[in-house]
Amino acid sequence: MYAIIATGGKQYKVAEGDIINVEKLAADAGETVTFDQVLAVNDGTMKAGADAANATVTATVVKEGRAKKVIVYRYKRKTGYHKKNGHRQAYTQVKIEKINA
Repeated sequence: MYAIIATGGKQYKVAEGDIINVEKLAADAGETVTFDQVLAVNDGTMKAGADAANATVTATVVKEGRAKKVIVYRYKRKTGYHKKNGHRQAYTQVKIEKINA
């Protein structure tokens, strides 16, 4: 059984027991979060759209962290202009506990 959920502007295919990194959520480690924006559920038969409207996915927050640093380097030729910047995206790691179809 799996579901496709949408959170943080991205879509994830999840099954019970999966651990995924999603965009930062306002929840602390150990708390339970519910994803109610379920796009599709497959439990032997595929349910999508209006059929999956009442489905939810329950997950537990494992930890919060920051991804590896991405270097942003800006450069303009012949002018001596260059600028180096770094960015680390914040994420929340969650474990999928239950798919309520």
